[in-house]
Amino acid sequence: MATYLGTHGSRIQNYTTDPDNPNTGEVWYNDTANTLKFQYPNTTTSGSWRTGGNLNTGREQTSGAGDKTAALCFGGGYPGKTETEKYDGTSWTEVNNLNSGRRSAAGFGTQTAAICAGGLDPTLAIVESFNGTNWTEVGDLNTARSGAKGVGTTPAGLVYGGYTTTNVAVNESWNGSAWTEVADMNTGRSNLGGAGTQTAALAFNGGPQANVGPKIYTTESWNGSAWTELPSSSNTITAGEGAGSSGSQTSAIAFGISAYASSGPTARTELWNGSAWAETTDLNTGRSTLGSGSGGDNTSAIGFGGSSNTTATEEWTGAGAPVGAWATGGNVNTARGAAQGDGIQTAALFAGGGVSGNPPPPAGHEQDLTELYNGSNWTEVNDMNTGRGRMAGSTVGSQTASLVAFGNLYNPSVPESVLSETWNGTNWTETNDGNTARSSLGGIGTSTEAIAFGGYRPSPAGFLDDTEHWNGTNWTEVNDMNTARSAMGTAGSYTAGIIAGGESPAGNNTITELWNGTNWTEVNDLNLAKREMGGAGSTNTAALVFGGADPNPNNVTAKTEDWNGVSWSETSDLNTARYQLNNSGLGTTSAAAAVGGKASYGGPTAQSSATEEWNLPSTTTKTISTD
Repeated sequence: MATYLGTHGSRIQNYTTDPDNPNTGEVWYNDTANTLKFQYPNTTTSGSWRTGGNLNTGREQTSGAGDKTAALCFGGGYPGKTETEKYDGTSWTEVNNLNSGRRSAAGFGTQTAAICAGGLDPTLAIVESFNGTNWTEVGDLNTARSGAKGVGTTPAGLVYGGYTTTNVAVNESWNGSAWTEVADMNTGRSNLGGAGTQTAALAFNGGPQANVGPKIYTTESWNGSAWTELPSSSNTITAGEGAGSSGSQTSAIAFGISAYASSGPTARTELWNGSAWAETTDLNTGRSTLGSGSGGDNTSAIGFGGSSNTTATEEWTGAGAPVGAWATGGNVNTARGAAQGDGIQTAALFAGGGVSGNPPPPAGHEQDLTELYNGSNWTEVNDMNTGRGRMAGSTVGSQTASLVAFGNLYNPSVPESVLSETWNGTNWTETNDGNTARSSLGGIGTSTEAIAFGGYRPSPAGFLDDTEHWNGTNWTEVNDMNTARSAMGTAGSYTAGIIAGGESPAGNNTITELWNGTNWTEVNDLNLAKREMGGAGSTNTAALVFGGADPNPNNVTAKTEDWNGVSWSETSDLNTARYQLNNSGLGTTSAAAAVGGKASYGGPTAQSSATEEWNLPSTTTKTISTD
C-alpha cells in the first residue's frame, strides 16, 4: 500500500504557522490550530469559449491550421477566396494569398508550415503548401473533392472523406511530395470533423454536400492502415456537418455543428475522451462551416469565420486552467474610499481619499493621509499637501515614485481641483497644475510620464472627454477620449493604456477604449456596466477591473473581469463587494490588490479598510478534521 512518505519523500511536518509555499499535495500539521492541512491549486472545472480578434475578411467554408496563439486561415467564402490571414493570439494580419481561390478545402499543419488540399469552385485536386510566407503548388490529390478533412503535418499528412458528385470514403496519405491512396473509411461523408495525425486519426459527423438528407453520428478511428467504425456508444451526441474540429485521436473537440437543414448552425460543442463524446460549453456565436486549427488536444482550440461570412473568432480553453482568486490582506489604518493606489502588491502606496455619504457630506471629509504596504501591513507616512479624493495618478509608478493630480476637495465652493503632487518615497511636493479642474477621472502612467482623462465637473462641462499629458513638469492637452465619462476602471502604461466602464450622461456603461500613446480606440465592451471600480495591469493587453457600482443605483458589486487584449471575461469575485475603488487598484493581472472603497451606499460607516490580494495562479488551503 502506498504511504505518504513513499509518495512525497518526507513525513508530515509540524509547523506553528502554515508554511509559505507548500508543495501541491503536501500535508502538514499546524501546532497552533491543532489541525492537519493541505493545499491544492484552483483550476476551472469546465472549459469555456472566449472572443478573439476578428478576421479582416469574413468568410464561411474556410480552412485553417495552427493553434489559438499562432493560427492560419485561408480560402473560404463564395466564390472561393485566395485570402490568407495569420493570427498571433490577439489579431489577424493579411499575408500572401493562395494561388487558387477555393472554399471547403482540407487544411492542416502549423502557421508556418501548412497544407491546403482540394476544395470547391470548381471541385479541385490542387494542393498548395505554405512556408510561413508564400503558397506553392505541390502534388495534386488523386481524387478531386471538397469537404474533406485533413490532419497531420506538411511532411506527413492525411486527407479523408469529401464530396465529388456524392459523399466519398476516399483516404489519401501525403509524404511531403506525393499523395497515395490508402484504405477507405467505412462511411463516405463530407463536411466531416476530424482530429489526429497521419497514423492515428479520427473521423466523425458529416453529411451530404447539399445539406439535405440524413446527417451522420458515427465515429471512426484510423491506425495507419485501416479505419475501424467505433461502437454506437462512441457516436457524437449531435448528428451534423460543418463542425470546426481539432485535437488528437484520444482527445478531440467538435464545435459549431449544422444539425439539420431546417435548423441551421448551432453553438454546440462536444469533447471526445478516447471512447465517448460529451456535450460542454457552447460557442458564444452559433455557426457552422467555420475554420479551425489542427493538432493538440481538446483543452485548446480556435474557431474562426463560418456561417453568414462572419469575422468572429473564438478561443477554447479546457477544464483545468489556472484560476485567480482574491485573499484577505492587511487592513489600511484609516478606512476610506476614492483614494489613489500605486505600486505592486508587496510594495504599495495608498494616498488621499475621502469619507462620503449619499449625498456627499459637507467639507472636512477629505483625506490627506498616505500609507505604505509591505505585503502584510500598512504604515502611515507623511501626508499629502492637499487632501482630496477621486484623483488621477500613476498606475505603473511605485511606492517610492508616484503622482496624484486633480480630484475632489469636498469643498462646495471649489469642489474640483487642478492640483498635482509627486511622491519621492518620503515626501509629497506640489508641482504645476493641470488645465481642467475635475474629479472622478482616470490616470495612467508614471510620476514622470502620464495622462489624465475624462472625469466630471458639475458646471459648466459635466462629463468630460479631455485628455492631458504629464511630462514630469507640465500638463498639456492631447487627443480626447471617444466617450465622455467619469469613474472608469483604468490600467496600463502611458503608451499602452486601457479604460473600461464608468458613468456617462446615459448612466453606467460598458465601453472600453485603448490608448496607444497618441489616440484612443474603442474595442470590445465589458460584460457588466458599472462605475467606480478598481483596475490593475501594466499594459493594455492584460488587465483586471473589479468591484464597482452596477446599473442598480443602490447595488455594489464584487464582480471581477479580466482582459486578454481582445475581450473581457468574468473571473473570481472579490470577497467583499465594494465601489469607490477608482484608481485605488494596483499591481498586475497575476498579483494585484484592491484597497479601501465603500461596501455599501450610505454614510461613513460604509467606508472600508479592507485590502484584498489577487493572485493568478492561486491555491486553496483545506483543513482536515482530527476529531
